[in-house]
Amino acid sequence: MKTIALVAHDGMKTTLLGWIERHKTFFADKTLIATGTTGKLISETLAQPVQCMASGPLGGDQQIGALIAEQKIDWLIFFWDPLSSQPHDPDVKALIRLAVVWNIPVACNIATADFIIHSSLYRDGYARAVPDFTAHNNRMRHTHQP
Repeated sequence: MKTIALVAHDGMKTTLLGWIERHKTFFADKTLIATGTTGKLISETLAQPVQCMASGPLGGDQQIGALIAEQKIDWLIFFWDPLSSQPHDPDVKALIRLAVVWNIPVACNIATADFIIHSSLYRDGYARAVPDFTAHNNRMRHTHQP
């Protein structure tokens, strides 16, 4: 079962909920994790459980980032508001950065989200390449030893 993390800034919650409503059947067999209010709204929209983290500004973005680093998230949907300043913008960038580091699909708008769910790769059980950071970790260990 795929685990999908869902995040939306206040100005994009309606957009995300409308998109999710149109694709209800897609989400029926997925494990969903979301930040605070977004998770509650998604759960109501889909009538299915959503594991809710803290709200984004209170650390929810970072909680989802930790799950990505622990290989517990398969896909990130993050409808961020490009027209509004966000007080937790560094957390937003860190979350997207972790998704890129760990090579998980990221959709920041409807078009990309549509491409992912309609892709034959997604339907056919695509297994993403998980980066191997052994060399990096070994280099860091050797660099920091006294």
